[in-house]
Amino acid sequence: MSVHRVGFGDSYRPREGHVSGGRLERVLRSGRFAVTAELNPPDSADPDETYRRALVLSEVCDAINATDASGANCHMSSLGICALLKAAGYSAVMQISCRDRNRIAIQGDVLGAAALGVNNVLCLTGDSVEAGDQPGAKPVFDLDSISLLDTIRGMRDDGRFLSGRAIKTPPRLFLGAASNPFAPPFDYRPERLAKKIAAGAQFIQTQYCFDVPRLRSFMSEVRDMGLHESCFILVGVGPLASSRAARWMRANVPGVHIPDAVIARLEGAADEKREGKQLCIDLIQEIREIDGVRGVHVMAYRQEELVNDIIHQSGVLKNRAPSIRAAGVTPKTEAN
Repeated sequence: MSVHRVGFGDSYRPREGHVSGGRLERVLRSGRFAVTAELNPPDSADPDETYRRALVLSEVCDAINATDASGANCHMSSLGICALLKAAGYSAVMQISCRDRNRIAIQGDVLGAAALGVNNVLCLTGDSVEAGDQPGAKPVFDLDSISLLDTIRGMRDDGRFLSGRAIKTPPRLFLGAASNPFAPPFDYRPERLAKKIAAGAQFIQTQYCFDVPRLRSFMSEVRDMGLHESCFILVGVGPLASSRAARWMRANVPGVHIPDAVIARLEGAADEKREGKQLCIDLIQEIREIDGVRGVHVMAYRQEELVNDIIHQSGVLKNRAPSIRAAGVTPKTEAN
């Protein structure tokens, strides 16, 4: 039986000025404040675990990130998660880490993802294998985040693999990258961002922000360089369960910066978990007012219900129509 789906193959037509038919790009280019979140893949082959988590996130998110063995720990693959998300009508961001696959495998995954209807790709170098629970694994790092961006942009815009061989139907993808404004050397971070934009990054998702003054300083430099006009910047946020959890993250999660004042705020609260949630809401409201910030990226490990509450209570969805899932409508052309 032949099945024809709008938005796939020869029928694909991105809007003028767009490179994908996806919801995330449409929201960002429309000027609306975007919300994305991470779906942490299960250690399971049961698709229902993915569907349950995605349903909660879909009510508040313009796209859902499928992580790619983050922290160098094995879970269901990013491509597998994206296939499930697309089958359910959700907008997916496929994360690609250069740590585990060479350029041949990655380019094949990109074509496969595009064929499945994935509209967004986030290009990452990836954590070292020593950070995970299988430190004996062989790292690949055939590409890094910048060369990966350039590779996929060439596949999309030039219709060619790195070998120069032609691609019959190029993938149409909205390309993203990560940035960490909160790790030294601080004066290098805007320059690094500029390199990623030059390589093809169209949207950016940052590391967790717990230091708004540092973010303001970074964004000031970004605006001075005009980078905010060349890409869409989504700032990473997330709830802290306790002061103990905050200290652990600061010591053990690469690139995470949590100021002493944040830990002190949690320690001084009668209910640290509730205060951590309120802190995240406060951060979103503060971050939203910074010129050049176009959205937030929420990260909360296997706490999808909490993400839903935080986004609703932050007010960033005020005056926006309910998500297509919340409204009970699931047209695939809108869900992309």
